[in-house]
Amino acid sequence: MEKLGIGIIGAGNISTSYLRLAPMFKGLEVRAIADLNMSNAEAQAAAYNTTAQSVDDLLANKSVDVVINLTVPGAHFAVTKSILEAGKHAYSEKPLVLTLEEGTTLRDLAASKGLAVGCAPDTFLGGAHQQARAVLDEGRIGTITAGCAAVLNHGMEHWHPNPDFFFLPGAGPMLDLGPYYIANLINLLGPVKRVGALTSSETLERTIANGARLGEKVPVKTPTNIHALLEFHNGATINLSTSWDVWHHKRNHFELYGTEGTLYVPDPNFFGGGVEIGNKDGSLTALDAWDHPFGKINQYHNGRDLANYRTAGLADMVAALRDGRDARCSLERTLHGVEVMTACIKSGERGEFLTMTTTCSRPAALGIAEAQALLA
Repeated sequence: MEKLGIGIIGAGNISTSYLRLAPMFKGLEVRAIADLNMSNAEAQAAAYNTTAQSVDDLLANKSVDVVINLTVPGAHFAVTKSILEAGKHAYSEKPLVLTLEEGTTLRDLAASKGLAVGCAPDTFLGGAHQQARAVLDEGRIGTITAGCAAVLNHGMEHWHPNPDFFFLPGAGPMLDLGPYYIANLINLLGPVKRVGALTSSETLERTIANGARLGEKVPVKTPTNIHALLEFHNGATINLSTSWDVWHHKRNHFELYGTEGTLYVPDPNFFGGGVEIGNKDGSLTALDAWDHPFGKINQYHNGRDLANYRTAGLADMVAALRDGRDARCSLERTLHGVEVMTACIKSGERGEFLTMTTTCSRPAALGIAEAQALLA
């Protein structure tokens, strides 16, 4: 099988995951990496046996077919636009863009050039979340009527030495961590019809708690506390809470309430975890883990065993280009996700429910055989 050449723009920490995991997948090969700081690109190129180039040279590289955008969120639109203008397919880290208008611009540009755009997160392709999808598709808990999802902690300034961008417009807990939850909700339930939210911030500045900037104040310019209600086209209503103003809580990451029981889904920030069903008689059934390729432990990080298959969404997009089918981490779905998240922020500002102008289909399920087919 002929491989598509992959280029990477952005040689920061996240590039390590893509460089380390890309060789696991068939049909793709990393051929170049670029960064505004050339020394960063050279270090990653040396560590992972690829070529360091300037951004312009990478975009002109004829051996590169698809470019991964790993820049900071504020640069995602401009960089992805430059990738498409160079005649290459694009795959971006989340969020795709910071506004719906930027997203529609990319959609129209990609369509005019016959190019594909994909976007992380791809954690919903993980074994645990695909097992949860199968439970729903088999009707084991009936029709989903409601549910809740929560990502609650006290922000990034406690561990990140340069947390400034987390507290700027386009970030905050909704756009930084919300993409994992929205992508999995679309995977499980389909598109959102309308949203309403209350938003606030505990403080107008945060204090960096480690590193060279210890004690420095960081301004907060986006809501850090967002509690939203999402109404889905299928009739389900979901409470989504994203907050960096919480010190401690006992809420589950993800619960779906059906007419025949409750489905407990693990943290959508990760590929693995345990799936449980709450039964009508009050008992709790922990499901045996699927023998799913993207649910197997393959990384030990910060004292935790993890299943990390970042790049699965890119590999699926490459396979979709080859097979002429819809990619699971498609522009259609990520654009809908961007509208949902930004509408939550706008709803808090305006004090009203907002109806979505975009929609999408559920992605095709990624069962065991389909996942195995993506691996080298």
